[in-house]
Amino acid sequence: MAVNKDKPDRWKADIAQSVDMYNAWFMDFAPATYRKTRIETTKAVEIALKLTDNIAIIRPDILREHPEILPTLRMSTCPPIAVDRLIGLAGVSSGLVKSMENKKSIPPQMASDELVGHLEKICDIIEKMADRDIFPWLEELKVPTKIEIHRAATIVADRLCGAEANPIIRNEQERRQLAAIKAWLEKRGYNELKHMDAKTFDKMPAGTFSFRMNVAVKQEAGNKNVNIPIDAVVKPMKSKPGEFPLFFEAKSAGDFTNTNKRRKEEATKMAQLRNTHGKKLQFNLFLCGYFDSGYLGYEAAEGIDWVWEHRIDDMMLFGI
Repeated sequence: MAVNKDKPDRWKADIAQSVDMYNAWFMDFAPATYRKTRIETTKAVEIALKLTDNIAIIRPDILREHPEILPTLRMSTCPPIAVDRLIGLAGVSSGLVKSMENKKSIPPQMASDELVGHLEKICDIIEKMADRDIFPWLEELKVPTKIEIHRAATIVADRLCGAEANPIIRNEQERRQLAAIKAWLEKRGYNELKHMDAKTFDKMPAGTFSFRMNVAVKQEAGNKNVNIPIDAVVKPMKSKPGEFPLFFEAKSAGDFTNTNKRRKEEATKMAQLRNTHGKKLQFNLFLCGYFDSGYLGYEAAEGIDWVWEHRIDDMMLFGI
């Protein structure tokens, strides 16, 4: 039985309530998170400035020893340089730059001479494009004051925070959504299985649930199995022997554009699950935020149902 996917007459009101709920949470959480991130990021930027003599000396050996400062250096230019743009401008290894960005490390397999050559090219780009308005002492050839250094660090940190705060907000929203599901289930007598207890989803006892459970699916090409994470897996109290638990993906969004760009992801995941485990498997969404009729219509056409967080009691309609 469908819960929300077959009721388009309710979608408009639900969308409005969901947007209001997300915005109320965002106003409470995001400013504090941004301030915290900004303070931490400013400290990291000040360390990077100290290592480079306040952007006056940028050498390959500094980057080699401290690859974690590359994001700060990218945001210290005019205009700030995106990762892919830096790779293209400097003509350097994509693997090197992305390792420095994502892993804060140098690829161990890279030959020393080759590494130095690539790092020199990165240093040249940063030096040529360093933002003289943020670092006026580069033009004036003087030693900056502590106030000037802190001011510059704050500006660069603001540039970095836009990129760093968004993932933090998304992760916190997901954590909050799963906490809401947990509280709702436990209130009704369900018990949480930790990862070590839930070996496979099809062996879960009735009346249990688990978060971030890995489920094996077959890849489209070949017979190789891969694990995909499921945010929430719930085995209803009244489950019959052999019945699958219910799968829920926690989704939140702060704008309509991004959700429509990514709406195929859920359909792909459900297709992988059903192709591997059969069409009786139920894959649903737990939504909060900006999900418009276009998104909902697409998911409904793919056979995906959902529960709105502002109406969490709809989970009962799934037999939970």
